[in-house]
Amino acid sequence: MTAAAAGAILSKTADRMLILPDGTIRSQTVHIANEILMYFRSLKKTAGDLSLSDSIDTDKDGNSLSLMEVISVEDDMLDNLSARETYTQLCRYIRQALTEREAEIIAMRYGLENISPKTQREIAAICGISRSYVSRIEKKALEKLRKCFE
Repeated sequence: MTAAAAGAILSKTADRMLILPDGTIRSQTVHIANEILMYFRSLKKTAGDLSLSDSIDTDKDGNSLSLMEVISVEDDMLDNLSARETYTQLCRYIRQALTEREAEIIAMRYGLENISPKTQREIAAICGISRSYVSRIEKKALEKLRKCFE
């Protein structure tokens, strides 16, 4: 029975039961009617809620199956999600905390943004600077990123 149907029945019943022959209203009847309406309203509010421990079916042996047992989450999936979130956060920190040159060197060194990883010597040749300067820039940039993650 829906809450609307119950409300209609209660209001018809209430019209007959609430008013006594002397014109007064029975408080017990009002209280019971209110309790029933509150119950149906609470059902309506929680109609869309679902718990992972709710029983959704039974297996061939008659044992109850919960939603948690049916839905499987692989540990690899959680690890991949965590790695993706960390990568997104890292990219944001690179844009916010590093200079353009530092960001470029970090991207080349670690293979970010679809660039294949390169050695410090390769980066030095591309940028036209010394390998030791690439090393200093990389070290400074990594320190900035480490502070962002703390």
